[in-house]
Amino acid sequence: MCDLAEAAIPLRHPWQTSVGSCHAPTALRADWQAQLRQARQDLDFRYVRFHGILCDDMGTLICQDEKFLYSFFNTDQIFDFLLSIGMRPIVELSFMPATLSSGGNIVFHYKANITPPKDYAQWGELVRRLVAHWVDRYGIDEVAQWYFEVWNEPNLEAFWTGGQEGYFKLYASSANAIKAVDPRLRVGGPATAQNAWIEEFLGYCAVNQLPVDFISTHFYPTDAFGEIGADTVTQLEHAPLDVMRVRALAAREQGQGRPLLYTEWNVTSNPRDPLHDHAWAAALAVRILMSVDDVVDAYSYWTFTDIFEENYFPSLPFHGGFGLMNLHGIPKPIYRAFQMLRRLGDRHHPVAQEHPTVVLWVGEQGADAAGCNILCINQAMPRHPIADETVALTLYGCAARRVRAVWIERIDEENCNPARQWEQMGRPEYLAKAQVAELVAVSVPPRTAVGFVQDGDALRLEFGIPAQALAFLRVDWENA
Repeated sequence: MCDLAEAAIPLRHPWQTSVGSCHAPTALRADWQAQLRQARQDLDFRYVRFHGILCDDMGTLICQDEKFLYSFFNTDQIFDFLLSIGMRPIVELSFMPATLSSGGNIVFHYKANITPPKDYAQWGELVRRLVAHWVDRYGIDEVAQWYFEVWNEPNLEAFWTGGQEGYFKLYASSANAIKAVDPRLRVGGPATAQNAWIEEFLGYCAVNQLPVDFISTHFYPTDAFGEIGADTVTQLEHAPLDVMRVRALAAREQGQGRPLLYTEWNVTSNPRDPLHDHAWAAALAVRILMSVDDVVDAYSYWTFTDIFEENYFPSLPFHGGFGLMNLHGIPKPIYRAFQMLRRLGDRHHPVAQEHPTVVLWVGEQGADAAGCNILCINQAMPRHPIADETVALTLYGCAARRVRAVWIERIDEENCNPARQWEQMGRPEYLAKAQVAELVAVSVPPRTAVGFVQDGDALRLEFGIPAQALAFLRVDWENA
């Protein structure tokens, strides 16, 4: 039951603030740029974040004949493109150029160096030169709207060998270099996994009088659940449904009022998880995004595309990658779910509901008096009870409006399932152009009419929703 006459709750959509990607060289690819342009258009992402802008394969800093050679050409190619489509970077300052590194430890197949600089002053000079170049190229009014995030997940040995003390030193060097260019530039951290180090980081910065313009961290629902090495299904089985909101609230409290940016999250942290390609991920993502809407300032989904090569570059069209889209730009169910979230509107009305797996939101957009929007999920974590359901919803506050039509779009096993269609094609490893077009068409949720009963002030709707699925309904009004 929902009363449209009751005061609405604002919807902030912090998931639109940013989206993640692989590492910087992929941003130079034409297909990466085409997919990001599409995602920008469909989902209104405003920032993108990726690893490795300082890696050797970007050519940012090398040593030639015992002299440092700086080249910002490749970074400019990326940022020129972002600005051309109305997006900006969250600049993750990583990883260590080999010529500055203190060791040979690497991560990923592209051999990102994860060691501290052997000379922190040289690192600071690299950051200062780079940021000053961007201010000179794009103007301070533009670059002051970017975020500069120092490193990636330094609390994990896989990404940083310098420990907490070394990271704090790296942050100090970076923040001082950035603010020396212009005090308006925004810098933050600690960019940790699993909400780690926030209190210690702010304590260090307070003692050392270092600027912190925002807090950034990461959390996945598979973090810290189940034994080490457990499969993702088992981790998710033990993850509480509200874990992402609970952890976000904790981070907000620790952040002491600063903007809170989750610069990575996904429904699992496994880069090859079949769950990513199906409706289950879409339904869980909607639950998570709605749960943190009033808590965070950015919630950057990792990642927008399967053009992703941390371990190796895949070739199978559907391989469980992190992306909202697959290698060919075919939208997965979760991409369509994000579109539904966008269409839900900029506010929603409270819904009286207590079902263990079915959750509804009734939204409206701006001054749109022509209709209202309903988003519904039927979702449970793996190995928890769930069944197909019939939903009965009554909307009150409809006396001044007469229903013209109600229609529904579905994301479930039968609808909006390009991965299943690809399976039925025989799992071709390399798609022909016609096959891509067919799968894109299948990815679009079909639209069908829904019966309704309007009785004075009340509108009654009834529709079915399968387990691990979601549906979007539109009610079109005409004046009574």
